[in-house]
Amino acid sequence: MAEDPFSLFDRWFAEARESEPNDPNAMALATADARGRPSVRMVLLKGHGPDGFVFYTNRGSRKAGDLSANSQAALLFHWKSLRRQVRIEGAVSHASDEESDAYFATRGRDSQLGAWASEQSRPLDHRTTFEARFEEMKARFDGQDVPRPANWGGYRVTPDHFEFWHDRAHRLHERRVFTPDVQGGWTKGLLFP
Repeated sequence: MAEDPFSLFDRWFAEARESEPNDPNAMALATADARGRPSVRMVLLKGHGPDGFVFYTNRGSRKAGDLSANSQAALLFHWKSLRRQVRIEGAVSHASDEESDAYFATRGRDSQLGAWASEQSRPLDHRTTFEARFEEMKARFDGQDVPRPANWGGYRVTPDHFEFWHDRAHRLHERRVFTPDVQGGWTKGLLFP
């Protein structure tokens, strides 16, 4: 068994990039609001390492509201082609403005403009309203770089629990878990399937 959940994740993620037909970086993000009502949606992993797992979104979105009220979240990667999944749980914090600016600059121009045009998770009367807002943003930023909106940025999930699940014949699956130990390392174990 691997000694470090981050190195095991790196190996599995590299294999997923080779075998998954679409978005090997797609992950389910589960949050809960202040009343404990859960919500889950797919987001894209945009960075990871020992400091955590990073995704980006509008900070006025429902997920951002949930994270403001309850700064704990869970992630799930499911790589069907490999018959594997990874569950991660932990505290969530904002990525720095510098990180958010750097990632925003790598997005396609239309994605950048969409971040300005969208009031993510808010009611929308007609699709044409959003399309008109998008056209307004195209005109507003014509001929210039599109800056990151102040209400858009990154979130980092800092893990305090990992579970690596590998499908086995006859539902005799393998489940490896990692939790922090008092020395700053990781305690590893197995779970019954």
